[in-house]
Amino acid sequence: MVRWPDARPCNTEDIDVRRPSSARMFDFFMGGSANFEIDREAGQEVVEAMPEVVQSIHANRGFLARAVRFLSGQGIEQFLDLGSRVPTVGSAHEIAHSLDPAARVIYVDREPVAVAHSRQVLDDVKQAEIVEADFRDVRSVLSGAAATGLIDFARPLGLLMISALNFVEDDELAADVVRRYAEALVPGSYLVLSHSTAAGFPQETAERVAEVYRNVNPPSFWRSPDEILALLRGTTLVPPGLVAPSHWRPDREPEVDPNRVAFRAGVAEIGR
Repeated sequence: MVRWPDARPCNTEDIDVRRPSSARMFDFFMGGSANFEIDREAGQEVVEAMPEVVQSIHANRGFLARAVRFLSGQGIEQFLDLGSRVPTVGSAHEIAHSLDPAARVIYVDREPVAVAHSRQVLDDVKQAEIVEADFRDVRSVLSGAAATGLIDFARPLGLLMISALNFVEDDELAADVVRRYAEALVPGSYLVLSHSTAAGFPQETAERVAEVYRNVNPPSFWRSPDEILALLRGTTLVPPGLVAPSHWRPDREPEVDPNRVAFRAGVAEIGR
C-alpha cells in the first residue's frame, strides 16, 4: 500500500508507475504532491521545451473559475466536471459553493491517484462527489452521476471539459463525445471547454512537447483553433468566443500574450 499526504491509501495495483500520468503531471505543474518521480521528469521536459506551460495551466485554471461564476450568474446550479484530475485550490466546487452553497458538483476521472485524492478532499464536502469513470464512456458517466442523487438531468447543467478532449486523438470521436453529452442535456445548459493548442508556438517547440505527451498515460494531442471550434458545432458560443483562457472575460487586463498561452477556451450554450 502507498499513502499520500492527507489522503486515503491507494492500492499500487491500480497505479501505473511505468509511464507518466497526465493527471499527476498536472498536479506537478500546479505545485502539488500527488505525483511520482516519473511524472516530475516528464513535466520538467515539457517545461524545458515550453517554459510557458505553467503560465498556460494557471491561465486555464483562472478561466475555469470565471466560467463557473458566469454560469452561476445564468442560474446554473449543478455542474459535471469531466476529466477533473487531482483537486487543487480553486476547483469547481469551491467556486460554485462560494456563490451558491446549494450548488451540486460531480467530478469525473479514472486515474487512481486523482480519484483517491478527490474522495479525500470531498469527504466532508456536501453537494460534491467523484465518479470514477472514463469521460469518453458517456453512458457510464451519466448513469454514475445520476446515481449520486446530486444531478437532475431534467434541469440545466454546466458541463465542464477543461483540457479533456485533447486526450482524444480521433477528431470524429471527440466530436461525437461532445454531441452525445449535448444531446443528454436540456436547453439552457452550457458547455465550458478548453483545449491545448500549439498555435503561436514554434513548430520545434510543439513537436518536442508532443513527443513527451505521446508517452504519457493517456497521451495528449494538439489541435488548431479551427479544429477546436469544429468540436463545438451545434452549440452557440457566448462572447468573446474561442480565445486564450487568460482573455476570456478577464477580471483585469491580461498581462500575458494570448499567443503564448497553450490553450484556447470558450463557453457555449446548448440547445438554444
